[in-house]
Amino acid sequence: MLAFHLGFLDVGWLDILDILLVALLIYQIYNVVRGSVASRVFIGYLLVYLAYLLVKALGLHLLTTILEYFISVGALALIIIFQQEIRRFLLLIGKSTNVANSRWIRRWLLRQPEVGEPVTPLRPIMDACKTLSAEFSGGLIVIRKNDDLEKFTQSGEVIDAEVSKPLLLAIFSQYSPLHDGAVIIGDGRIEAARCILPVSEDDELPPSLGFRHRAALGMSEATDAAIIAVSEESGRLTLALNGELYTNLTLSDLEDRLNKYLREPGRKEHKL
Repeated sequence: MLAFHLGFLDVGWLDILDILLVALLIYQIYNVVRGSVASRVFIGYLLVYLAYLLVKALGLHLLTTILEYFISVGALALIIIFQQEIRRFLLLIGKSTNVANSRWIRRWLLRQPEVGEPVTPLRPIMDACKTLSAEFSGGLIVIRKNDDLEKFTQSGEVIDAEVSKPLLLAIFSQYSPLHDGAVIIGDGRIEAARCILPVSEDDELPPSLGFRHRAALGMSEATDAAIIAVSEESGRLTLALNGELYTNLTLSDLEDRLNKYLREPGRKEHKL
């Protein structure tokens, strides 16, 4: 169906829809790479592609052939250059859907039980965070939700112990060999300590945020876990959820956000 006639072009409603969808896709991709070096590469490649469309429309065959070769090779180069951004984009799409939270999907495809799952008590975690914050002792705590964190657990020292305030404080003591890295908690137990987390490459993070906060943000970008970071310099509490950092939280704010997030569909309620 013809929408309107523009010079030598016949523009239909499907063409308009196609343009809008492509514009939306480009905008979403730009949001993923914005603020990083990759954003400049993306803009440069986009300009080259627009130049290719222009010279092709003008009938400049030699230049069109040269740009075609450049774009075909450049597509492979973009996959290599943007591998982190592509991963983040796919994770963003995956997290924006509720497929993983579907009861039927979780039961039959993911083989995850509906009932009888152990729960993680938040009270000893909150008490430990309060003490760590008051004593300006750094801490990094990962609370598993739905995603499997086994590969991160394997990067540290396996503990498999019940969650308790004294144990968490002992792990994050400056005299403990386990205080570097993160503690991973799942199903009411401390699974491992001194775990290595992925570090966020977000260039828009303020310089005041250190390595713990970057690791917390990176872990929240890669998984649906809730990550608590306690600053060693200021004692402030930070929570990372789904690629977002919530800084300067009070203990009650931290507890409320954790309760709300962990009670979302796909997980049993967590005890206090």
